[in-house]
Amino acid sequence: MRRLFTTLTPIAVGLALSTSGALAQTARTPLPGPATGNTKATAVPRTPWGDPDLQGTYTNSNESGIPMQRPAEFAGKSLDQITPAELARVMQQRHAQTERTAAVIGGTADNDTGAGPSHWYENYNAKNSRAWMVSDPPDGQIPALTPEAVQRAAAVRAARRGGDGYYNGPFDGPEDLTLYVRCITRGLPGSMMPAIYGNSYQIVQGPGWVAIRYEMVHETRLIPLDGRPHASDKLHSYMGDARGHWEGDTLVVETTNFLEKSAYGGASDRLKTVERFKPAGKGVIDWSITFDDGRTWARPWTFGMERARDETQQIFEYACHEGNEGLQGILIAERLKDKEAAQHSHSN
Repeated sequence: MRRLFTTLTPIAVGLALSTSGALAQTARTPLPGPATGNTKATAVPRTPWGDPDLQGTYTNSNESGIPMQRPAEFAGKSLDQITPAELARVMQQRHAQTERTAAVIGGTADNDTGAGPSHWYENYNAKNSRAWMVSDPPDGQIPALTPEAVQRAAAVRAARRGGDGYYNGPFDGPEDLTLYVRCITRGLPGSMMPAIYGNSYQIVQGPGWVAIRYEMVHETRLIPLDGRPHASDKLHSYMGDARGHWEGDTLVVETTNFLEKSAYGGASDRLKTVERFKPAGKGVIDWSITFDDGRTWARPWTFGMERARDETQQIFEYACHEGNEGLQGILIAERLKDKEAAQHSHSN
């Protein structure tokens, strides 16, 4: 993976250098208001070559804690029917949960890790933009799995032998842990999702290209905009093969060719995603992603959240793979457990 990062970084830097003048904004396009269609004073800046300018450092920390599916308490309601008072109430509940979780993060109330107060974490006191994430289907629920997907999920559980690939073993080797724990990838849309830290990412543009560089795991997605076809179906990768285009001021990115081991939600390698990066106000992008995989879900479905531009949240180094002492500790502990079990069996 280090070789992959080394290859991608110069490309991203090259794109950044090619866009050093992008802040010299030219023509602007008005943004519609959120619900009324009224024109707002803020407009979408343009790059020197005429594309909508989305460049900058963004964070999704404020979207932490939003449930994926519609909670039972909002049954029968759509996202746009949730009142500000209702959203404020659920945010208070989420903040209380953050306090409880932060106190023992990585452990339990009975086995406290001493993780520190909640204000150490980026997602503390998040100011959510919505009550839940799934916008389609209208009921706010992820569609049912196909029989094939149920079988795939069962095979994964059987291979883990009761473990979860994260906290609980057995761990006979690194491959028994998730790609995220092994510092390989968070996949897509995992890299776009909020976590307790590492929530910054950077959008860089060049003529015919968009690059997205993520703080956590430090991957870079390179998205061509020149209409080229997807790569051969024989080539699959953790983050898939992205192709982008503009629909007005909205960046639309279609991604295929996922490795099944990294496909979101247990999807197959036939998964296709369509992301939309829609400017929604000064420094705000309304991002959504649609999943289309007939081998996994009964129908396509969509969820989304907001991304806020914040140049104070610059990307930090993420030296996870190089310093993954935790993985060594996990495997050493498992071997000690095996040794103790063998000694106990022998003594009996």
